[in-house]
Formats: sequence, C-alpha cells, structure tokens
Amino acid sequence: MFIDNLWPGATMGNASSSPVEKCLKTAVGSDVAFNSDPLFQLSHVKPYNLGISSTPAAVTYPKTTEQIAEIIKCAVDNSLKVQPRCGGHSYANYGTYMVLLLSHCPIGGGEDNTIVVDMKHFQQFSMDKSTWHATIGGGTLLGDVTKRLHDNGNRAMAHGTCPQVGIGGHATIGGLGPTSRMWGSSLDHVAEVEVVLANSSIVRASDKENSDIFFAMKGAAAGFGIVSEFKVRTQAEPGEAVLYSYNLNGGSSADKADAFKKWQKLISDPELSRKFASQFILTEQLGAIVTGTFFGSQQEFYSLNITARLPSNKESIIELKDWLGVVGHWTKDFALKIVGGIQSNFYAKSLAYTKDDIITDDAVDKLFDYIDKAEKAGALWFIIWDLEGGAINDIKPDATAYGHRDALFYHQAYAVNLLGKVSHKTRDFLKGVNDIITDALPNHKKGAYAGYVDPALGANSASLYWGGNVERLRRIKTAVDPNDVFHNPQSIRPEKKSVKMKLL
Repeated sequence: MFIDNLWPGATMGNASSSPVEKCLKTAVGSDVAFNSDPLFQLSHVKPYNLGISSTPAAVTYPKTTEQIAEIIKCAVDNSLKVQPRCGGHSYANYGTYMVLLLSHCPIGGGEDNTIVVDMKHFQQFSMDKSTWHATIGGGTLLGDVTKRLHDNGNRAMAHGTCPQVGIGGHATIGGLGPTSRMWGSSLDHVAEVEVVLANSSIVRASDKENSDIFFAMKGAAAGFGIVSEFKVRTQAEPGEAVLYSYNLNGGSSADKADAFKKWQKLISDPELSRKFASQFILTEQLGAIVTGTFFGSQQEFYSLNITARLPSNKESIIELKDWLGVVGHWTKDFALKIVGGIQSNFYAKSLAYTKDDIITDDAVDKLFDYIDKAEKAGALWFIIWDLEGGAINDIKPDATAYGHRDALFYHQAYAVNLLGKVSHKTRDFLKGVNDIITDALPNHKKGAYAGYVDPALGANSASLYWGGNVERLRRIKTAVDPNDVFHNPQSIRPEKKSVKMKLL
C-alpha cells in the first residue's frame, strides 16, 4: 500500500505544495528526494531487505551538521519522524521505514512518515598522532575506515567484516568483529561524538560531557539522535595474523554435531587466548566450517594446539603480515557473499549465549538432527556461531547501552530466497533453531543482538536487545526526545507515553 498524502497540509497527488517539502528544500536545497519523484525506490530508498516494504516521505542528503539540525526541525514542525542512514544495512530497513501514527499527531488522525537523513557526505577524517585518536565522519563505510586508519599511521579499530556497512549505525549499536576479543566492540573505541538531538541542538557527548546521551548513543542511538562525527581510540595494526579454516564437507548430521561439540568446548575454555577469533558456520551447500583469525604468528598459533582440538578435515592455515590483506580476506567469507552488500529477500534471527549457556551434547544432537530434517521451503540458509567475549566483557553492563556484556558467543541464522519473499515455513525453520536451544537452556536470558534486528520480536525486543539498561534508556529518551522524533518500530520509547502504531 502506498500513500500520496504523506504529511500534514499535503493534498492528494500535489505533494509539491506541502509545507514539509518547502521546509526541506530550504534546509538542503536540491539534496532531497520525495516519494513522488521518479525512480524514488531504486535511486533513493534502496531497501536492503527486499522482503520488507519501505516508503519514507523523503530522503535527504545533508552536507553539514547544521543542515541535519534543520532537517530535524522540519520534521518536528510537521509532526514527522526521523531516521538516519549510513550504510543502509538494517535487516528490517529501519533506516528508511515508513510508520503511521494514529495517536501521536497534534492535528489528530494525521498520517505521519519518516524523513531519512542519508549521511553519505559526512566523510571527514583526521588523526591526532599525539593521542592516536581519529576523527571519523558519521557517513563513513567500514572499508573506508580501515583504509584511512591504515594510511594515517598503520592504525586500526574493532569492527565487523562487511566493508559496505556504515560506522554511523555500526559503532552506535555494538560493532562486533574478529578483533573484538582483543580490543572490544566498535562502540568501545568511541571516546566522543558530535550528535544532533530532537530539539535540533548540536552537542558533544562523552563520559565527561552529556554523559547520559553518550551512554545512549553507545548501543541504542537510532532512538536518540544522529551522530555526525566520531572521535575514536585506535590500536596499532597487528603485525601478523593467521587465517585458518577446518572444513567438514558432507558427513551426517551426527558428524556435524560432533564437530560443533568440539568447537564449543574449545571456545568455552576460560584460558583461551584473546588473540583467537572463531566462527562455526553451518550451511547446506558447504557443510560445517570452523574458521577465523589468530592475531599472532603461525608458530604461536600452533603452540595453542588448536588443530588437535578441532575437526581436522581439509585444514587450511595461512599466515599474513599485511593488515589490509587480512581485512580483505574477511570480505571473502561465505556469508558476506550471500548477504554482504547485496539487496535480497532474507530473514535472520540471533541468540546470545553466556558462559553458562553451553549447549548440552544431547541438545546439540537434537539441534543438528532438526536442522537436517526440517522443512526450509527451498531457501538458501546458513547459521553462524560467532565467538565474542574477551575484552567486550571487560566493560560493566551498565557502562553503555549495549546490553550483552556477558555474551560469550552469538548465533545468527539466515535464510535467503532468491526468487521472492521468505516464506512462513522458512521463518518457522529459523525460529525452531532458536526454540530448541532455549528449551534446552531453562535459565537462558534469551538475549538478541540489535545489530541483527528481528521485527518478529515485536514488543519484547527492548529487553532482548538492551537487557537491564532499558529503564535508564527510557528515562533518557523522555528527557531528550519526549515526542519520539527518532523512531523506528523497535527503538526505545519515552516513558509514560502510549504510541499506537499501524505498520504498513
């Protein structure tokens, strides 16, 4: 369903006379597109998940922080919502989401939509070589972050492996990657932000200045403001790294289950080196793969006796001393080839595991038997168990909004349909994976990673994404954005305010 009357004061089929259009053109000139424009979906909305419709009121392309502030003022004055977009990789297209509010509009019964603030022009970068703190524009993609840090002193920071993801969302929701066990998450590198708030004020936030805002921006930023600039701590690039994989092609579900048991035993070892990053990947096409990076020499890697502790079919171990080569190798990951920077119809679910959530052998057998026999409805599917822990867990749970400081590892289960939307049967398959695990772990806290946003979680999502930090986040939201200007279907809501929504 599409709506022509997108904002208060617009006339059907005559959006050009609307107050919000005039306001946005005053704010950013020609750097704005409206949903009445030709090729709006293809050229401006560009939904990442083709299975979820996205029709925002407008997509804006500001070039200065002041223009962001003006866009937000236009939205507020016209009772619209705002969402930023950097890389545009929200699993539910929340950066371009359309939302109808039935009780939140001051003129009563009006139809409100989202104004998208596309951050692609915010590419500023500088390096303070006395502190090794880098200043990074909020629209920078991770591939460019890596290159710019390397070119300015052979520096690095923790982040994920998809180069098309934007730092604006990544470093404000978590930002997990291979170096996170050594260095923490992306948001743990953030020392200060410049952020535009719902009242159009531009503020700096850090541990010492606007600390409540800083707390919220480090894990739940989509509901609080737009970061135009990050100041981040950086690390010296690792001088050498080992890229390893152990492939178990074919084999029965029992063989794959046994391989997972060995991997789980290895990664749950409390003495495991923080230099060791690892994933267990299960696919119908490639079987089971244990793969990852060790940030040290090949000699040091072998001293850990990893090979003897993992299934050893088709072992591949490569040592690299070129940091850009290491990061480039990550982009060749099987999962990234399927859902990296490519628009597709897909669905995903995640689950966080703590050190107390080790899956029993019986439950592992049941899980892999289920995966082998369950109906997938023809979808391309894969499941990744991803080791975390280490330095991420060193931060106190209430120090940032990120809600999973006790997570040892996650799983992410994906299904991609190359021919159309993901079916209910396929979704039920992924849900069944989670259900078997949570049923086997009666004391499991059932956390989910907000970076792998799952619309099916609905009203329960806040506690699953942000854990014990939800109430503080709601108090901060009430103070800085009481009218819920920064809004998507699963963002933090203000206290004591009922918002009834009808999602198209």
